[in-house]
Amino acid sequence: MLYLFRMLLMGLHFVLAGVLGVLLGLCRPFNPDNSRLCARLYAWPAMCILRLRVKTDVDSLTHKKQSCVVIANHQSNYDLFVLGNVVPHRTVCIGKKSLKWVPLFGQLFWLAGNVLIDRGNAHKARQSMLTTTHTLKHKDTSIWVFPEGTRNLGKELLPFKKGAFQMAIAAGVPIVQVCVSNYINHMRLNRWNSGQILIRSLPPIPTAGLTLDDMPQLMAQCREQMRECIEAMDRQLQAA
Repeated sequence: MLYLFRMLLMGLHFVLAGVLGVLLGLCRPFNPDNSRLCARLYAWPAMCILRLRVKTDVDSLTHKKQSCVVIANHQSNYDLFVLGNVVPHRTVCIGKKSLKWVPLFGQLFWLAGNVLIDRGNAHKARQSMLTTTHTLKHKDTSIWVFPEGTRNLGKELLPFKKGAFQMAIAAGVPIVQVCVSNYINHMRLNRWNSGQILIRSLPPIPTAGLTLDDMPQLMAQCREQMRECIEAMDRQLQAA
C-alpha cells in the first residue's frame, strides 16, 4: 500500500516538476544553469517522498575550478532523482535523442540546454560531440555523461563508451568521476525508510597533453577507480 501511494505521489511530482521546469526553460531558454535548477526540482521532493537518505562527499565536483567532463555510473531511471542532488553549477547533460518525446521532461531537457544525440546517425552524433567540445573549451560549461551508455541495473559496471573521453581529451579538460552506491537492488519502497545511498566524487583526472592513443588506458583507469569506489561504499553500507 505504501509503495502504491509513493508511486502515485511520484507520478504527480514528475508532472508538476516538468511543468515548472518547462516554465523556467521558457523564461531563460538554454541557460546552462537550468539543468542544475531543474535537477534540484526533481531531486529534493523525490527524496522526501521516497524517504531515501542520500549522503554525499562531492567536494571535487562542487569545487571544480574549470569546465570538466563528469562521468557517473548509471543504475536506473531513479538516477534522475538521486543524482539531481549533486549536479554542479553550469553543467549540462548528454542524452539520447528519443528523450525529447517524453512529455514535459523532453521539452524541459532541451530547454535546459542539454545535448540530445542521435546515436543512430553517426554523422549527427559526431557533430554534436564537436559542439560539446567547443562548449567545454570556450563557454565555462561542464558536460555530464553516463559512459556506460545505458542502465546497469545495479550490477557490475558496463564497458565504457569512448565519447566522454574523446571530448575530455579534445578539450583538454579534466574528468571528474561521480560514484553512486548500489541502491536499485536495496531500495525498500514499501517501508517508511526506504534505504540509504552514498554519492562520492573522486579527484579530477587531468587530460591536458593526452592524445587519443592514451584513451584506452584512461578509460580503463576511470572504470577501475569507479568500480573500487562503488564496492567500498557498498561495503560501508553493509557494515552500518
